[in-house]
Parts: sequence; C-alpha cells; structure tokens
Amino acid sequence: MNMIDDTDRQILSILQENGRTTNAEIARQLELAPSGILERIRKLEKRKIIKGYHAHLDGRQVGYRVTAFVFIRTDERPGEICAAECLTDIPEVLEVHHIAGEDCYLVKLRCDSNEELGRLLREKIGTIGSVRSSRTSVVLETVKESVSLPVNSAN
Repeated sequence: MNMIDDTDRQILSILQENGRTTNAEIARQLELAPSGILERIRKLEKRKIIKGYHAHLDGRQVGYRVTAFVFIRTDERPGEICAAECLTDIPEVLEVHHIAGEDCYLVKLRCDSNEELGRLLREKIGTIGSVRSSRTSVVLETVKESVSLPVNSAN
C-alpha cells in the first residue's frame, strides 16, 4: 500500500484541526504552492484517507444529553452481520464495532433522556431478531472525545 509522506501528514493534521482551512492557507503554512496542496488533497480524498468534512456538534446543546455504550451478544453464525446492518439503521447509533470477547458488538449511541434510552433498548435494539442480550453503560461525564487521529507521527 502506498503510504503517506510527511507533507500529507501535515495537511491531514491541519484539516483535522479545522476542516475549513483553505488550500491557500495550508500552502502558506507549509510554504508550498496552492496547486500542489489541492492535488495532494484530491489524492487523499480519492484514496479515502480523507473520508469527508463534518461539523463537530456539541450533542448536549442539540438535545442529545445521554451517551451510552451497549455491549450486544447475538446468535449469529460467524460471518453473519444481520444485527450490525440493523444497528446502523438506527439514527441514534453513532458507532457499531464488531468486537472479540464475550460480546459480539459494541455500540455507541446518543439520545435525549434515560427514558429515550430505555425505549431504544426495548423497541429498536431489543427487537433485532439475532440479539440474545445486551449490557448498557451510561456515560456520567465525557473526559475526552475526539475524532482526530495523531497523524504527525509515522505509523
């Protein structure tokens, strides 16, 4: 696989800090031509290293006051992903991870209240046919939440 170089890493770091940074500003910071920056960004997008540009919202301020992690066990056979497909269709579900260990999936979700969380668990997650059981942990306080990857170090 074609790895990224130091210049690409610097571009990615700048864009992770502020996805609205212009090509001209990135070029100024890196002392490169704007056309070269544009070409590099297009290549990073084409290779799906940059998957998109998003506004990072404060969930509490837009009505999502409860964050929970749900560990889910299913009776799916190896290779089946029916539960995962159903989970991704639930709007409140932010992340679905297929995991190793006693449980099959780890799901992160956000909702407006504990009552809404209970309804989601009963009426949406609990009704998925292959779900055998679930355990839920409710977040009391988020100490760190980031979508940025440490791209400045060579991985």
